[in-house]
Amino acid sequence: MFPFEFVIMLGDNIYGSERPQDFVAKFEKPYKPLLDAKVPFYAALGNHDDPTQRYYKPFNMNGERYYTFSKGSARFFALDSNYMDQAQLKWLEDGLSKANDRWKIAYFHHPLYSSGEKHGSEVDLRTQVEPLFIKYGVDVVFAGHEHFYERIKPQNGIYYFIEGGSAKLRKGDIKRGALTAAGFDTDFTFMLAELGKDAMQFQVLSRNGKPIDSGSLPLAEEPKKAAESKPPSR
Repeated sequence: MFPFEFVIMLGDNIYGSERPQDFVAKFEKPYKPLLDAKVPFYAALGNHDDPTQRYYKPFNMNGERYYTFSKGSARFFALDSNYMDQAQLKWLEDGLSKANDRWKIAYFHHPLYSSGEKHGSEVDLRTQVEPLFIKYGVDVVFAGHEHFYERIKPQNGIYYFIEGGSAKLRKGDIKRGALTAAGFDTDFTFMLAELGKDAMQFQVLSRNGKPIDSGSLPLAEEPKKAAESKPPSR
């Protein structure tokens, strides 16, 4: 069995009704083996989530809309992309500027880059947070919102992933073009990742265990250089 140490959640965590019995049916029962094994979950809020989810103890948000935590040589920043106000941006810059971890990873719901026809790239959010990601050396960014899997070609030296196809699927929504390094929109998927000293190994599987995407992402050296020119904004 893959030695899961923790799980990040990219928003739309419960989806639909959020009665106490819904948290049991939609989270506690499906993930019972991991919860019983004391594997912690760290959630970010999605646009279909009631903000009071931040008080649900198993999501480990400690009542906050956005927060940070460290695991080994990595520091994670869970953001609330539903409401990116000046207070959150100031908190993010302060946290990134002080972090001296080998890896810096951000995750939130709305993707800065996406080839999805339904939603596409969140350009307004990108103009707010991407300059901070570049300035302070964020390595990897995870997002949801789109109901498929997509790995974006590196943008300004940063690796972007969309994993929004774990519970709801929008078939045929990826419009492959300049952004797409890999994509899958025909079945549900989940992603495994392992951070090493100098690389992140990742594997994406469909619900029947079929490999969809995999690779090794090298840790970039400072200062970051653009891996490829940024395509026109969608």
